[in-house]
Amino acid sequence: MKTKPLWPGGQSILRLTWPIFIELVLQMLVGNADQIMVGWYNSDSVGAIGNANQITSLLIIIFSVVCTAAMILIAQHIGAGAVSELGETYTVALLANTIFGLVVMVLLLVLCEPIYRLMQVDSQIFAETCAYTRIISVGMLLQAVYLTFTAFFRSNQMMKESMMISVAVNALNIVLNAIFINGAFGLPAMGAAGAALASDISRLMGVAAIAILFCRRFPGMIALKFLRPFPFYQLRTLLAIGLPTGGESISYNCSQLMLQTFCNLLPLYVVTTKVYANMFAMLSYIFASAIGQAAQVAAANLMGAGRPDEVDRTVWYTLRRALLISTLVSVLLFALARQVYGIFTGSEQVLALCKWVMLVEIPLEIGRAVNIVMCRALQACGDIRFPITICVISAWTVSVGGGFLLSQVLGLGLVGLWIGQAADECIRALLFLARWRSGVWRTKRLVHAPGCHT
Repeated sequence: MKTKPLWPGGQSILRLTWPIFIELVLQMLVGNADQIMVGWYNSDSVGAIGNANQITSLLIIIFSVVCTAAMILIAQHIGAGAVSELGETYTVALLANTIFGLVVMVLLLVLCEPIYRLMQVDSQIFAETCAYTRIISVGMLLQAVYLTFTAFFRSNQMMKESMMISVAVNALNIVLNAIFINGAFGLPAMGAAGAALASDISRLMGVAAIAILFCRRFPGMIALKFLRPFPFYQLRTLLAIGLPTGGESISYNCSQLMLQTFCNLLPLYVVTTKVYANMFAMLSYIFASAIGQAAQVAAANLMGAGRPDEVDRTVWYTLRRALLISTLVSVLLFALARQVYGIFTGSEQVLALCKWVMLVEIPLEIGRAVNIVMCRALQACGDIRFPITICVISAWTVSVGGGFLLSQVLGLGLVGLWIGQAADECIRALLFLARWRSGVWRTKRLVHAPGCHT
C-alpha cells in the first residue's frame, strides 16, 4: 500500500473540509427529519425518540474514544512512513470499537427500563421509548463499526469516499422511515419503532458498503494475524489518546445538561428560545467543526513526517478561515434574528429575547471557532492532556458556575447563561492560542519515522 504525507495548503485543507461539512449537515438535517416524520404519525412519539436520543448521544461518545485516537495515530504513522504498524492499528481499533458497540448494545437492551424510570419518562410514552431503544441498540453496534471505518478513511485523507456512503445511508434512512413509520406497501404502521428499524437497516447497509470499500482500497490491512501476539501497546496508545478526549466530551455534555437544568427554572418561553438558539448556533460552528477535523488529519500527517513548521502554517490558515465563516454567520443571524426566529414562532416574548441572545452569540462563536481548531490541532500533535484539562475546568467553573451566577443570582436569565458560555469559550481560546504559540506541541510527536528513536 502506497501512502504519502499531505502537502499543506489552502486547497488541500478545503478539499478535505467540504466532504466532512456535507456529512455534518446531513447528520443535523436527517436527525431532525426523523423526529419530524415520526411527529406526522404521532406527536407523542417524538418525545419517545427525544428521550432515547439523550442516552444514545451520550453513549456514542464512547466510540469517539477509539475513532479520534485511531485517526490521529494512523495519520501520524502515514506521515512518518511507518506503514508496517498500520495493520495492527486498523485491526486493534476495529476490534476495540466492536467490543464497545457490543457492550453498549447489551446495556441498552438490559437497562433501558430502569434508566428511563430514573429520567421520569412519561407513562404514556414509556413503553414506546423502551421499544425504540431496544431496536436501536443493534444499530449502536453498527454505528460503532461504521464510525471506525469513517475514521480510517479520514486519516488517509479520503473524505469523499465516506461522504458518498453517508449520503446514500441517510437517503435510504429517510425512504425507510416513510415505509416503516406509516406502514406503506401494506406493512403495519410502526411509529417510533419503525424509525428505529429504518436506522438499523440503513446502518447495516452503510457498514457493508464502507467495509467492502475499505478492503478493496486497503487489502490485507485488517486481519487476525495482527492480533497474534496481541499488540497491547497499540491498544494502550489508542486509549491514552482517546480516553481523555472522550472524557472531555462527556464532561461537556454533562455541563450542557446542567445549563439546561438552570434554563428549566426559567419561564417556558425562555426554554423555547434556548431550543431555537442552540439550533441556530449549529449553523455558526458547523463549518469550523468540519475544517477543524480536516486540519486535525493534516496536522497529524505532517507532525508524523517531522514537519512542524508546515503544521504551524496549516493550523493558522485553518484558524483564519474558521473565524471568518463563524463570525459572518453569527453576525448575520444577529442582524436577522427576528426574521429567522419568526419562521418558527410568533411569540413576541421569544422574538424580544432572541435579539439579545444572538448578540452574545457573536463573541461565543468567535471563541468556539478558535477552540475547535486549536484543540483538535493540539491533539493531532500529541498534546493531549492540556486542552482536555482546560476544557473541563473552564466549562464547569466559567460556563456552569458563571452561568448560574448571572442567570439565577443576578437575574439575567437566558442572556446570563449565554454570557457564561461566551466567557468560557473566549477564555479557553486565549489559553489555547498561548499554548500553541509556546511551541510545546512541537515536542509531543507520537510516531517517529522507521529507524528514528529520538
